[in-house]
Amino acid sequence: MTLTNFTDASEAAERGRISLAYRDLEEFPEEWIGKLADITVLDLSHNNLSDFHFLQEAKKLNTLILDNNKLTNHVNFPLIMESLHTLWVNHNKITNLSTFVETIAKCFPHLRYFSMMNNEAAPSYFNGGTYHQYKDYRCYVISHLPSLIVLDDHTITAEEREEARKVYGNRRLSVSSKRPSKKHKEKQKRAT
Repeated sequence: MTLTNFTDASEAAERGRISLAYRDLEEFPEEWIGKLADITVLDLSHNNLSDFHFLQEAKKLNTLILDNNKLTNHVNFPLIMESLHTLWVNHNKITNLSTFVETIAKCFPHLRYFSMMNNEAAPSYFNGGTYHQYKDYRCYVISHLPSLIVLDDHTITAEEREEARKVYGNRRLSVSSKRPSKKHKEKQKRAT
């Protein structure tokens, strides 16, 4: 596959940023994998990507934009990317909140900015969700991602953190345990 504006993109890669947005990519171009080692910002929005194993080469990546791709609940990211603090997955095909968020919590333990608007798993007024569903969604995500500062388009408040703790407890520890409690399972079902 030949990419347009290859020179401009190569210059951006030298500055630590790559944008391959709007390229109709179904897989990450092999010629770019070698450039990922020093990239801090990667924009792959508006493509047709579903496999993200290539990210294992992006050791310094701190911002990943995957809006409008083919992400589902069972997306496979390389395990534990410590440097990633910003992730956008808006307008994808994510339908199961618990499955997806547990994956995110495991793979990106230091996430501070996370947006997954306009996915079925992120209920809001815009996609037919109720106010209660929206609040529960926020509590669930906040409980799994304790480093989070902003979820979707709103800063997380101290009150939301306290509500998340009351409703879901310290879910971060539960994610790694193999036997969640009965109460935990019931709360998880309500979140999906």
